[in-house]
Amino acid sequence: MDWEIRIYKDAVDFSTVAQMAGENFDDYVKGVVDIEGKLLGLGGELHSDIGEVLRSQGGIQPNLWGINLYPNESWPEMIEFDSLINIRPRQSNRTRYVEDPLLREKILKLVGEILQR
Repeated sequence: MDWEIRIYKDAVDFSTVAQMAGENFDDYVKGVVDIEGKLLGLGGELHSDIGEVLRSQGGIQPNLWGINLYPNESWPEMIEFDSLINIRPRQSNRTRYVEDPLLREKILKLVGEILQR
């Protein structure tokens, strides 16, 4: 299976995300958001793989948050804030879910700017 990882700073067409979902996990695609670098990484088998690519481009771990995108769902329910990379006791995030509502809003805003629905 091809686990291609793509990094977006500018707009990505929604059909591209839907195609990636179909190629990888049938109904969703994994993503990592760099909230400071304003980047969205999509694809890959693991969120940590996407995070590694973003770190190689200058991202730092405290700014990288894992999500899943479900293209068949409506906005904003298509975004699931769930990933092992989100477990960060030092950042007061003790679960896989992005617990801080302000951080979730930042993620939604960034994904909304990049994802052309």
